[in-house]
Amino acid sequence: MARKAASLELAVLGLLHESPLHGYELRKRLNLLLGWGRLLSYGSLYPALKRLLRAGWITEVTATSPGVSRRQRIVYQITPAGRKFFGEEITDSGPSAWEDDNFNMRFAFFSRTDADVRLGILEGRRSRLQERLDRAMHAAGGDDRYLSELRRHSIESVEREVKWLTDLINAERSDPGATAPSARTTGDAGPEGDTTTTSAATVADAAT
Repeated sequence: MARKAASLELAVLGLLHESPLHGYELRKRLNLLLGWGRLLSYGSLYPALKRLLRAGWITEVTATSPGVSRRQRIVYQITPAGRKFFGEEITDSGPSAWEDDNFNMRFAFFSRTDADVRLGILEGRRSRLQERLDRAMHAAGGDDRYLSELRRHSIESVEREVKWLTDLINAERSDPGATAPSARTTGDAGPEGDTTTTSAATVADAAT
């Protein structure tokens, strides 16, 4: 839960780094960032905003909405301290950046990171998934039909992500400034693929 909260807060800072946003627009963009497999509720967003306000990384500004109602809205914007924190965190390529709760968000902001950081995160993510895959492939059998199907589905999903990561790594090594190859054109599940992060966690559970 702590990793999820930290990942959400960093995603908020990343979006506010681009422009100030009110709560509705911020939630909409976060849902696009997180992908269709996870919808963010206001019950998760507003506590995160409160934590960021207490830390001094964002601030509230009252703005008047255009139109007949002229209703006032709270708009959130990043502070200089928030920009500094975001810049430091987004360059971290350590193990926390490889995990299911963090990788998608980090990948979404790859355009703001240097090639060596991107490569470190991609290689770390692939290594972590390969470890899980190896454990799942060598796990003892004895599952019933449905558990076997779930295991097979999970393994295949992780294998697709490992291949996708390998393609990205090769592209980064050959041309660090090139645009990442689209997962949609290769047919592989990317960071917002159908079951990529969920299945990775499932493989880890199945292997233990």
